[in-house]
Amino acid sequence: MSAHGTTIHPERDAPPPSGKRLAVLTLTALGVVYGDIGTSPLYALRECFNAEYGILPTPFNVIGVLSLLLWSLILVVSVKYIVFILRADNRGEGGILALLALLLQSKRRTEDKKYRIILISLGLFGAALLYGDGVITPAISVLGAVEGLGVASPALTHAVVPISVVILFGLFMIQRFGTSKVGTFFGPTMLIWFVTIGLLGVHAILKHPEVLNAANPWHGMQFFGAHGLAGFLTLGAVVLVVTGGEALYADMGHFGKRPIRVAWFTFALPALLLNYLGQGALLLETPKAAANPFYLLAPAALQVPLLIIATAAAIVASQALISGAFSLTQQSVQLGYSPRMQIIHTSENEPGQIYIPEVNYALMVGCLVLVLAFKNSSALSAAYGIAVTGTMAITSLLFAVVARSRWNWSLPHVIVLTAAFLALDLSFLVANVVKIEHGGWVPVAMALGVYVLMSTWKRGRAELNDIQSERSLPLDLFLADLERKPRVRVRGTAVFMTSNSDGTPVVLLHHLKHNKMLHDTVVLLSVQTKGIPEVTDDQRLTVESLGHGIHRIVATFGFMESPDIPLVLKGAEAHGIGLPAMGTSYYLGQERLVLTGHARMMRWRKKLFAFMSRNARSATEFFMLPPNRVVELGAQIEF
Repeated sequence: MSAHGTTIHPERDAPPPSGKRLAVLTLTALGVVYGDIGTSPLYALRECFNAEYGILPTPFNVIGVLSLLLWSLILVVSVKYIVFILRADNRGEGGILALLALLLQSKRRTEDKKYRIILISLGLFGAALLYGDGVITPAISVLGAVEGLGVASPALTHAVVPISVVILFGLFMIQRFGTSKVGTFFGPTMLIWFVTIGLLGVHAILKHPEVLNAANPWHGMQFFGAHGLAGFLTLGAVVLVVTGGEALYADMGHFGKRPIRVAWFTFALPALLLNYLGQGALLLETPKAAANPFYLLAPAALQVPLLIIATAAAIVASQALISGAFSLTQQSVQLGYSPRMQIIHTSENEPGQIYIPEVNYALMVGCLVLVLAFKNSSALSAAYGIAVTGTMAITSLLFAVVARSRWNWSLPHVIVLTAAFLALDLSFLVANVVKIEHGGWVPVAMALGVYVLMSTWKRGRAELNDIQSERSLPLDLFLADLERKPRVRVRGTAVFMTSNSDGTPVVLLHHLKHNKMLHDTVVLLSVQTKGIPEVTDDQRLTVESLGHGIHRIVATFGFMESPDIPLVLKGAEAHGIGLPAMGTSYYLGQERLVLTGHARMMRWRKKLFAFMSRNARSATEFFMLPPNRVVELGAQIEF
């Protein structure tokens, strides 16, 4: 599952789609991938003429700002993401965590440890910023759409916030039913949206064709020269036109590069360019329309239908980000950066359709708080830019590492390309920094909080594994002891789960200490996650017979997969290991952490890790074990 979720999973090694299949994938990609960037016309140009910048909608300024908008779409989305970033796929998957996993696959020397820590920190913080994006996007998209109510009927302006709250609340409440049915309407809804906004733009452009001069980038340069710092700070609003850039990269694995590119160049980009130019043409004629140029672009009779279409498009954009947060969390859990959570599969046929209650309710509370606190999309736009630009800059840096270390691009090539990307990303980021006190601190605070949680969990699990390894008995010594002192054996199969695939599981030693016996068949099971999206069936199980009826099995999963242990262990039958459903017991360790003064971690991080550990989803549910066949043995660990 990618960072934005969907229902289509093309074969990894299949040839590029064509014909009818390409058309279906393109339409679906239009809905899922471009919902975020597609709803930016609701507020992007309006924010460029916000009073805080002091830029008046004069013809010179309108053409200059439009030039910046158009070339941002071309350079950032079309060139950076469509042409270059989409090349950085992890076996077909995209997104910042998939990119991080790709970078960490290679074996690096010990002296590169600091280098790896920097890469991991960048990747984790970029992922953390995406959670902030997932909270802000539904809020700003729905608010921006519903604000059209105030344009159609000014007397109803006071109802914008309550209606937005109701829509968002309803959207989060239906998540548990899955998005497969709703997803069917994503593509057609966004197709109608793009056609509508494109036609609105054409109508205005025909009245003022001089607006097409904005295609000349020189007008953007003149705008900067005329306004200096104020012109540069306007980039803080201009960036709103490219807010969905990360989405198309994150969803690459579900559609493939070709459908995403076709959807962009044939539908999304032309419609966006036409609509922005149309809004600019309107401002050339009526500068006062800068209050809400998107809705005022439509004739009065069409404003209510446009409001309905815009609200539907905003819901699609919101759904994509919500599904993306579910997917990002699943990746985080599998890669060891998050505690186990309840992952519910809402479709029998599509493994990518998942629902995570904890994440859903956290997003819902965050969105509703933002709507009630900021009250309009203009105020929220200050918070939006930081999350987007921060992630864009981190992606550029990680892409540079991939290009140099994995593709062996020449150093001058990498430096020039990365410098060009960062010149854009950092310009947008710096222009947004001034918004920190006006709401930009919100996504930064969210990202820092998520980053602390993710890094604490990863560090805590590593320390805990080290402690358990120290307490574990080398497997050869355990087997030698069995040879000298045979234990009582009982009928059946016992599966002892352990995170350490080398030593004797501590839970097995506890079982033997208290119960004084072993089952006829003993399986030492370790679950590992590789830095690839999925593993093939022949890579799934590694089986080794150790003698005395004891077998060591390592089950391997990709970071996009959910570990169904009973199902996977059926493959052990091919190795002569019978695991009958009613004759197999699963033994799990239940650690109780006792905090000590040892300097493994700072005390506040130990407390945080212990809290997260206590509230993690049980291994029984996460690994899909039959509850009536599970035995948990407690152990007290000084941490």
